[in-house]
Amino acid sequence: MNALIDAAFARQRTVLTTLFAIILFGISAYLTIPKEADPDIPIPFVYVQVPHPGISPEDADRLIVKPMEAKLRSIEGLEEIRSVASEGHVGIILEFDVSFDPETALSDVREQVDLAKPDLPDDSEEPTVMEFNTSIFPIMIVVLSGSAPERYLLRHAQLLQDELEAIPSVLGARLVGQREELLEVIVDPAKLESYNISQTELINAVTLNNRLVAAGALDTGAGRFSVKVPGLFETAADVMQLPVKTDGESVVTLSDITEIRRTFKDADAYAQLDGEASIAIAVTKRIGHNILTTADQVRQTVDNYRTDLPPSMKIDYGADASKWVLGMLSSLESAVITAIALVMIVVLAALGLRSAMLVGISIPTSFLIGFTLLGVTGVTVNMMVMFGMILAVGILVDGAIVVVEFADRKMAEGAPRDQAYRLAAKRMFWPIVSSTATTLAAFVPMLFWPGVSGKFMSYLPITLIFVLVGSLLMALIFLPVLGSRFGGVAQADTETLKALAASEKGNIAELRGFTGFYARLLQRLIAIPGTVILAAIAALVLVVILYGRFGNGVEFFTDTETDNAVVHISARGNLSAEEMRALVFEVDRATRSVDGVRLVFAQSGRSTGGDREGAPKDSIGILRVELEDWRTRDRPMKEVLDDIRARTSVIPGIKTQVIKRQDGPPTGKDIQIELGSRHAELLAPTIAKFSDYMINQTDGLIEIDDTRPLPGIEWEIKVDREQAGRFGANVSAVGALVQLVTNGIKIGEYRPDDAEEEVEIRVRYPRDQRGLSQLDLLRVQTRDGLVPITNFVTRTPQPATDSIERVDGTPIMTIRANTTAAYLPSEKVAEITEWMKTADIDPRVKIRFRGANEEAEEAGGFLLVAFGAALFLMAIILITQFDSFYQSVLILSSVILSTVGVLLGMLVMNQTFSVIFTGTGIVALAGIVVNNNIVLIDTYQHLLREGFSRYEAIVRTGAQRLRPVLLTTATTVAGLMPMVLMLNIDFFDRAITYRAPVSLWWTQLATAVVFGLGFATLLTLIVTPCALALPQRLSEGRIARRAGALLKRGTQRTPAE
Repeated sequence: MNALIDAAFARQRTVLTTLFAIILFGISAYLTIPKEADPDIPIPFVYVQVPHPGISPEDADRLIVKPMEAKLRSIEGLEEIRSVASEGHVGIILEFDVSFDPETALSDVREQVDLAKPDLPDDSEEPTVMEFNTSIFPIMIVVLSGSAPERYLLRHAQLLQDELEAIPSVLGARLVGQREELLEVIVDPAKLESYNISQTELINAVTLNNRLVAAGALDTGAGRFSVKVPGLFETAADVMQLPVKTDGESVVTLSDITEIRRTFKDADAYAQLDGEASIAIAVTKRIGHNILTTADQVRQTVDNYRTDLPPSMKIDYGADASKWVLGMLSSLESAVITAIALVMIVVLAALGLRSAMLVGISIPTSFLIGFTLLGVTGVTVNMMVMFGMILAVGILVDGAIVVVEFADRKMAEGAPRDQAYRLAAKRMFWPIVSSTATTLAAFVPMLFWPGVSGKFMSYLPITLIFVLVGSLLMALIFLPVLGSRFGGVAQADTETLKALAASEKGNIAELRGFTGFYARLLQRLIAIPGTVILAAIAALVLVVILYGRFGNGVEFFTDTETDNAVVHISARGNLSAEEMRALVFEVDRATRSVDGVRLVFAQSGRSTGGDREGAPKDSIGILRVELEDWRTRDRPMKEVLDDIRARTSVIPGIKTQVIKRQDGPPTGKDIQIELGSRHAELLAPTIAKFSDYMINQTDGLIEIDDTRPLPGIEWEIKVDREQAGRFGANVSAVGALVQLVTNGIKIGEYRPDDAEEEVEIRVRYPRDQRGLSQLDLLRVQTRDGLVPITNFVTRTPQPATDSIERVDGTPIMTIRANTTAAYLPSEKVAEITEWMKTADIDPRVKIRFRGANEEAEEAGGFLLVAFGAALFLMAIILITQFDSFYQSVLILSSVILSTVGVLLGMLVMNQTFSVIFTGTGIVALAGIVVNNNIVLIDTYQHLLREGFSRYEAIVRTGAQRLRPVLLTTATTVAGLMPMVLMLNIDFFDRAITYRAPVSLWWTQLATAVVFGLGFATLLTLIVTPCALALPQRLSEGRIARRAGALLKRGTQRTPAE
């Protein structure tokens, strides 16, 4: 490797030109790399939905779910099938291993769905297959609201939707809160009877005359011509003029017996923004595009469209992720600048201006190399990447500090600048390579972290690996070349450096200042190495005991501040759409009155919310609440949400759940218990036991819900087929008649010129004849005339089944809850687990904790494996470097002992141990703490080769490495300390903020590194030298004991002789 360094010094202009090019490429990469909020991770789910209007959950489960599952089970890589059969709909979620190939999975699912389609009922609609990824979640919601008529509001929403979807980086703009258009054919039953027209004749007249006929082509020999038979309805007039019955010259058209009007489907949901009727457009971006640029283009498009709006309409924005991303990136950029500034202050105070500038230039250059590599590999800039940069600030200067400090010492001895930096690069080449390799060894196993959490966290090691590779190139190639041209020693540091140089070959007793004090202390400590090592072990045990006694427990992720929340409204019973609307909008009014709430987008209806947002099964609506910016709010998020809970909890007839937006990997509610059994009848009673315990027998649980069947009724109209046959009727005729009273009979579709999509045509009775009592008054047209259906039909109320849920074919039910601020989810899980031992639960019911607890167990298990793998990789590197098992084990032991500092930091800062962040901090710490030990032991071996005795070599090593060890530790601590203290310093706006949301994200990880590294530094400076002296002391002790024993035996023989 000396030849590589010599070549770099021989071609300095080439090296400097390469460095300049890297800087330009890095700047270009940072400006062009897409910016994201969360990492763009693959979500290993594929969703299949099969609509079937009117089908019951039981029939959907039997006729749709089971045939689909039978085909889908054969797909390779499939881990779990979760199905939900509800009224009129089937949804199947397929979970794959997170390393799946989305394109292959989608292709396999579509293939199996196609194979299953022949087994589905004829009336089932076309199944749709869609992929989940983070980009399908809206980056912004554009809301149109006002007092304008509904059709006018919808038309403007559709026009704006088209313009938004024309933006190249926009994947889709989905309308939310609108009603579908409908061509409604209102039948007059009296006219049907007077014209003697049966329901079948009416339906056939429409369906047989609304068809696309492919008539083919004619080849006459003199030419070829296509033949066209237009048969589709194009306007409402086409429907009205349709002949239904003829008698000689008389023709009865549809308009003679019906009223035809273009309207909307019956409302089953409503939406409003800040109390006004609204339609929202959920905008999603394409994968790999910049969220900030996309959001700017969306806002520009909307601003241009505002000029076409009437005064009665307005446009607002909600859930604008770009604001959060911009704030997060700005905060993290400020944190990076702050870290660089603090590191530069430390380096400047220790090394002087010129040396500090050389070390300082390695920070942005290493970052730019990292951004170049990120751009080449297609990685976007997100919060994990930016924090990786912050964590790297204190690490990447270690190599640069070691090289510059060594070169300064050589220049103080009189060596020329060129020679000093050349020698520094050669002498420190392998220690720096080894220390960088061990740091990388700590992070490489994290690349194999399984699951969604692993993909989310993988951007951290990727960033650190890229940046550390850049720092290695800077420390060993670019920095020495720059130092050979611009390096120099400040006059004030000359005496200090000469004293340090004297520690290598001069009289160690002549050292002055703190270095001299440390050297003399070390001489005393290495005389009693066993005592020092036992004291370190005792400290480890004591801190572990204290943490077990006073620690704050364990959590999966970290609790952060956010500006967004949702309010779920639950109510039970057969509520109408208007009743649900009234209840939801009452909660909306109460929420908007809370201080700190900026806007509220309310939706009522059973289908709103969704499981992803934690909606309970009996949800009747959802409020998406956006709080005022955290910088302008006069109280924290928790107080605002508690106020919303207090004001909405007094509204009678409903329950509310107030849930803040979940950051990080999606896990759902804090506690999720899934019960499954082939004996479905056992599930509801078992869930009832859990519910009773969680509500009445334990504290600290809120927002408890479960998936037991909701109380309600459905009307079953049972046809006596034999009796109906006597009257010339059948089930189809009765069913069609009943549909006239309910949603209407769909008889076709048409596409008017002013509509974006096809409009359904439905035939139904007038509103005043669409009541429950009307079912008993229906008469069916038969060969004998009109016959009341009560002659062969009975109508009875039955308990309603709202949905049937299965996992891998096994029926399941789930109970979920959140914990109050005073309790950790892990504590309540342990408490519930203990209760289960005495709860007399049927052994045929399988119980599984899902959600955050499941993720925490998987993440904790992986981090232990990753920690062990990192230690193994480090051991291989260290054994290769030092060719000594003892010294390698000594360095690795410092990694384990450094966890004492982590636990101590958790106690001092009163923090909870986060599986994700604290665990990652410990793994990261493993790669950091070995660096100083590697350089220290390398120096120790070098002095032994120079001929010094073991004890003298230990003291001289400590004196030489004290300054760079403290300096590298100080730079890392300085870089992360603002995160530990939850401070954000904005240099551009000249503002200092406390407890900024971004700071809350990383406090636990930063605390683990800072306290762990601080404690590891004491180990490096005190325990490591003593451990190096221990074998010699033990050997001397054995020799002394043998000599004493021989002397004693000799003394005992003398009198006898």
